[in-house]
Amino acid sequence: MKFHTTNMMIAVSVLGFGITGCDRPHGIDHTEGRTVIGSDVEHDDHDGHDHGDHAHPSEGPHHGSLIELGNEEYHAELVHDDAAGTVTIYVLNAAATEAVPIEATEVSINAKHDGTPEQFKLAATPDANDPEGKSSKFVSSDVELAAHLDEEGAEPTLVLMINGKSFRGTIAHDHDDHDHAH
Repeated sequence: MKFHTTNMMIAVSVLGFGITGCDRPHGIDHTEGRTVIGSDVEHDDHDGHDHGDHAHPSEGPHHGSLIELGNEEYHAELVHDDAAGTVTIYVLNAAATEAVPIEATEVSINAKHDGTPEQFKLAATPDANDPEGKSSKFVSSDVELAAHLDEEGAEPTLVLMINGKSFRGTIAHDHDDHDHAH
């Protein structure tokens, strides 16, 4: 009887954990403000909870790389298109699934070039669904920014304001993540 009771308690505990699960959105690598790009991320534990068997996507809804903002309050997506000569940032919700229009007229990417810090502005370019006076999309056609994103040691960081709060996100770059030939 004791053996049966012990097994029943273990089963109830496992079931309880399975129902409550992970309170983080599925699909994002939450590793210290960075998003790993290029493959599904597998890890056992972070921030004190286990993710079990679910994977995190390696790209956003526009097939760009994801950038964590805050403690996953928001995400941004970077789309680097060499053919068009543009770098685009999309502001996304915590799950990185829906656009979040913000009041900013521009966002910044800070990067180093030969050890010297540089700042690049991306102008608000509202999508058709963005409300008047807000944008979820920011674009730069600066070829220098596009080139710096490919450089070793550039350490690019996105800086933006959302609802009066400043956010910074580390941009991890993968050459397989955008359209250009090497």
